[in-house]
Amino acid sequence: MTRAPRLALGAVVGSMLAAGALAVWLTYGPGKASSTPPATTAVEVAWGRTAVDADGLAQRSGVRITRVAVTGGGGLLDLRFQVLDPNLANSVHDAATPPAVVEERTGLVVRDLLMNHAHTGKYTAGETYYLVFENPGNWVRRGSSVTVLLGGAQVEHVTVR
Repeated sequence: MTRAPRLALGAVVGSMLAAGALAVWLTYGPGKASSTPPATTAVEVAWGRTAVDADGLAQRSGVRITRVAVTGGGGLLDLRFQVLDPNLANSVHDAATPPAVVEERTGLVVRDLLMNHAHTGKYTAGETYYLVFENPGNWVRRGSSVTVLLGGAQVEHVTVR
């Protein structure tokens, strides 16, 4: 891909993220969210998936987590992963095991993707892909410890940047 299409693609993605952040801010902005997360039930330990470390995620789901970060003024959570095995990576969007992030202190599950974004098409080995989750109320914050659910596996104690 040449420089011009990459810049155009970056501008489109940036505009979409900005629009999503604005929508979240208008919905949950100043004065509308309390400082404590909503009541949650006890954190389910297994989430119906196998707990693995980073190497286990690569073996089980064909991906490596490269970043989990708060963005969009706190209203969005950006999960980036690099595809190591394109065939296994298809499990990331399996309807039976949808991707999610669990804030470990509160048990809050963040699973709503911004504008229902989901990857379509074939994954390419070595490429980095992203999922952008809505994080209303900024419940997941920088420094939080989270469990990332991808495919049939979960990686615990990932620090949010």
